Amino acid sequence: MRTLTVDLGVRSYPIHIGSGLIDDAELLRASLRGRQVLIVTNEVVAPLYLERLARAYAGLELRTLVLADGEASKTLATFERVLSALLEWRFDRQAALVALGGGVVGDITGFAAACYQRGIDLIQVPTTLLAQVDSSVGGKTAVNHPAGKNMIGAFHQPRAVIADIGVLATLAPREVSAGLAEVIKYGLIRDAELFAWLEENIERLRAGDATALALAVERACRNKAEVVAADERESGVRALLNLGHTFGHAIEAGLGYGEWLHGEAVAAGMCMAAHLSARQGWLGGPEVARIERLIERAGLPTRGPAALDPAHMLELMAVDKKVRHGHIRLVLLRAIGTACVSADYDPPALRAVLTERRAAPAAA
Repeated sequence: MRTLTVDLGVRSYPIHIGSGLIDDAELLRASLRGRQVLIVTNEVVAPLYLERLARAYAGLELRTLVLADGEASKTLATFERVLSALLEWRFDRQAALVALGGGVVGDITGFAAACYQRGIDLIQVPTTLLAQVDSSVGGKTAVNHPAGKNMIGAFHQPRAVIADIGVLATLAPREVSAGLAEVIKYGLIRDAELFAWLEENIERLRAGDATALALAVERACRNKAEVVAADERESGVRALLNLGHTFGHAIEAGLGYGEWLHGEAVAAGMCMAAHLSARQGWLGGPEVARIERLIERAGLPTRGPAALDPAHMLELMAVDKKVRHGHIRLVLLRAIGTACVSADYDPPALRAVLTERRAAPAAA
C-alpha cells in the first residue's frame, strides 16, 4: 500500500492506494469518530462489493443505501433520498457517510455529508478508475441540474480516500477508458513526464495491468493532492484541473446526462482545447497530433457529438463556474505539461473549433 497526504492543515487526510484495501477493517475504521455508519452505493456496485465492505464495520450501527446507477441519478431528488435516510435512522453529528462507487455516488454522498447537520464525516471508497484518480480527491461535491452539470454543490473534504486497485478488475473497458481521460488531463496541465509515460503504457492500462494502474492512480492523485493543497476552493491554480471540462460538461448536458460518460466528454473537450490553443499560437501541430493520438489510443473520442451544433454548445458552455461577467474562461495549453485559464481568445476561433471538431453525422 502507498499513502499520499492531501495537506490542508487540521483537515489533512490520507489517500491509501493498493490492492485488497476494501477488506482491511483496521484501515477503513481508522477515520471513524462515531459508531454510526451509512454506506451509500449503487445497484451495480452493491452486488460486487457491498457485503465485503460492510464486514469492515461489523459491530457498529451500520446502514446501507443502494441508489440507481448512472449520471441521470445525480439529482436533487437522489440527494434528498440520502438525507431522508439519515434523518429516518436518527444519525447524529458523529456519524460517517461512506461512498462506495464511482464519481456519481461519491459526489452525491459527499454533498449529503456536507449538508447534513451542517457537515458530517465522509470516507471515499472509489470503485472506478475515474473516481480513484480524480473525483474522490479534493472535496468537490455536487449534483446536476438540467441546465448545467455540477452547478449545485459544496466543498467538503473526506476524512480518507481508500483506492483499492483490485476493484478495477471488474470495470468494463469503456469505464477504464473514461478514467484514463482524467489521467491524461494531469499530464497535459502539469506533468509532461506522466504524459510521456502514458504514451508508452496506454495499452497496459487499457488491458488492466495492476502494476501500471497503481502507478497511474498514484501519479494522478499526487498531482491532484498538490493542486488541492495549494488552492482548495478553486480561486486560482485549481481551475486548471478543468481542462476539457467546460466543453465536456456542455456535451453531457446537451445530450442528456448518461449518454456519454464524463471521461468521454472531457476527452473530446481536451481535443477542442488543444485545437483552440493551436489557433492561439501556443501549441504546434505535432503537439496537437500527440494529444489526439494518445486520446484515441485510450479508446476515447477526439470529436464532439454530431447531435450538438456550435450555437447550442456555446449556450451550454455559458453555464459554467468559470464564467466571469458573461465571458467564458477556458483552460488552454501553452505546451504539453503547461496550462492556463484564459479569456484572451478569439471568439470566432472558438466557434470555428466547435464546428471543425464536431463529428460527422452517421450515415443513414
